[in-house]
Amino acid sequence: MKALIEKNMAPDPFVEFLEWYELALHHPKIKQGDAMCLSTVDRAGYPTSRMVLLKAFDHRGFVFYTNFRSHKGHDLKLHPKASLNFYWEALNRQIRITGKVESVTAEEADEYFQSRPRASQIGAWASHQSEALKNREELEKRFAEYQKKFRGKVVPRPLHWSGFRVIPQRIEFWQARPNRLHDRIVYLLKKGKWRKERLSP
Repeated sequence: MKALIEKNMAPDPFVEFLEWYELALHHPKIKQGDAMCLSTVDRAGYPTSRMVLLKAFDHRGFVFYTNFRSHKGHDLKLHPKASLNFYWEALNRQIRITGKVESVTAEEADEYFQSRPRASQIGAWASHQSEALKNREELEKRFAEYQKKFRGKVVPRPLHWSGFRVIPQRIEFWQARPNRLHDRIVYLLKKGKWRKERLSP
């Protein structure tokens, strides 16, 4: 794989991201190219990470959906800043994104929710995400109850289920190189404009 050279990378980090992302999505050895590690900070100041799926992105930011009553939902309401990390081992590449967080609009959430499989829609109602369960049967019972409730009907989006958009201030592109002399090119947003610089590995 060729080295990353600043002059060969797009001036716009979203353009560069799209090129890398499309390569990952269509790579035969990458099963979940849209998987990303989301890191937040909780009330006590501890960082927490988990895998989520990228569902949309444009120049406004990177979008994922969740239950707002989940741990990450509470974290982001309290501290609306986050970090995303894409790692594609088959490509020897990684992208790190850091920025502020905002909720998507109700219209965006409604549109995406209706595109989900029906079982996933019902699951959003049945799961009290991050809360303790007595057993597996408790969850399955709630799922069956909502299946019955919405039988023959459109499943509406729960008001506590929506999306967050990470608005990047920093996007770093990393590529493995021999002898651990890896390439790291970071885009930094300064006064509304992106600038690039190379970092030591």
